[in-house]
Amino acid sequence: MKILLTGASGFLGSHLAKAFVNSGHEVHALIRKTSKLNRLEGYEDKLVFHYTEDGLEKAFEENNPYKAVVHTATCYGRNGETEAEIFAANLKYPLDLLEKATFFNTDTFFNTDTFFNTDTILYKYLNSYALSKKQFVEWGKQFSKQDKIKFCNIKLEHMYGPGDDESKFTTYIINSCLNNVPVIKLTAGEQKRDFIYIGDVVSAYQLLLESNELESFEDFELGSGEAISIREFVETVHAITGSRSVLDFSAYPYRQNEIMESRAEIKKLIERGWQPKFKLSTALQQTVQYGKE
Repeated sequence: MKILLTGASGFLGSHLAKAFVNSGHEVHALIRKTSKLNRLEGYEDKLVFHYTEDGLEKAFEENNPYKAVVHTATCYGRNGETEAEIFAANLKYPLDLLEKATFFNTDTFFNTDTFFNTDTILYKYLNSYALSKKQFVEWGKQFSKQDKIKFCNIKLEHMYGPGDDESKFTTYIINSCLNNVPVIKLTAGEQKRDFIYIGDVVSAYQLLLESNELESFEDFELGSGEAISIREFVETVHAITGSRSVLDFSAYPYRQNEIMESRAEIKKLIERGWQPKFKLSTALQQTVQYGKE
């Protein structure tokens, strides 16, 4: 199967790229010329690279048709990006990509969405991110209603694993514990989150990619199906690492509009034959070991 993958140099994209190659697919990676490829070490010669600076048209014209586009690139707005930059990254760019995929007869567009894409009022810095993601899904629905392309929307919960971004909460906690930071300052940690290991995320994407039974528009929630408290997660990492750090669960108040519980409803994926395989403790041990190395 010939696949066009965006965000291949990122955490999720790199894991998907390697898994797709290992499954025998022909993977075309759409990245920036400035993208770092350290996450793709050993796979550089197994991927076909295309650069966004050269235009989307070129990537499609020279390799038509793709069976699927798998879109994982995103902008959270955590680094001071303007509203216009967030709009361009999360709405204009994927909409251009969706139009090209449609024009060049791509069968299915797989979109990576977020559990933040709800009607919940969010933390201030995430409002623009969630709005842009939500608007793009509406465009996806519009295209699928017109029978232009199949649109599969995957709402990801709290993903973690080896090689994740330093800015992520899970990575911050693991690194802080490994480095025995004197005090790790936290909220009370009663918020519940659905933490899902990257290995389970990848297996779900592969299942959906190879499915022949997708509707014109499908929406899947992707998580472990279980929610645990932030405090339990942190204490588990603390124990696994044998950290000497002091955990201060009274340092910060909850943020305004704090989401107190988020959990994926994974019934649809289970009905398709998918099951999460990695228990939290086992997956964290693998992630911690990677951090040590």
